[in-house]
Amino acid sequence: MFNLKIDFFFKSIFIISCIAIISAYLIEYVFGHQPCNLCLIERIPYILSIILITIHYFYNKNEKLIIILLIIIFIFSSIISFYHFGIEQDFFKESVVCKLRDISDIMSKDEILKSLNERTISCRDVTFRIFGLSLTSINIFISLIITFILFKIYITHEKKKF
Repeated sequence: MFNLKIDFFFKSIFIISCIAIISAYLIEYVFGHQPCNLCLIERIPYILSIILITIHYFYNKNEKLIIILLIIIFIFSSIISFYHFGIEQDFFKESVVCKLRDISDIMSKDEILKSLNERTISCRDVTFRIFGLSLTSINIFISLIITFILFKIYITHEKKKF
């Protein structure tokens, strides 16, 4: 019976992660709101959780390891989101990560000049809100809830001794 609960939470995290990724791409490509570098980094935990949960369902091994990895992933997500929120609220200064651009594709002087004319998205700018909340603040809330649930699952799982 306990595995049914874990399966339910894994499926819920999988669905939440899929919705988060689909929403991010929808907001970016359909609504035209360009993400900053931290916004792009905040997508990584959701993609990793989708991959981990998919691997778990195909191989159905090391449930404890998957739970631990998901806890680490969503703690990372919470920290990055909190840091991004702090930048949005001017608690922290923008870091180098916010100002980095992908220069691996730039080869000629013309391309460098063209890239300098393009508007870069600041991590401080909130270009899209839902119910008055930035996507970063929503991400903090979701990541903390998922982390809390995963901790509860892990503790309960440890008591049951795999």
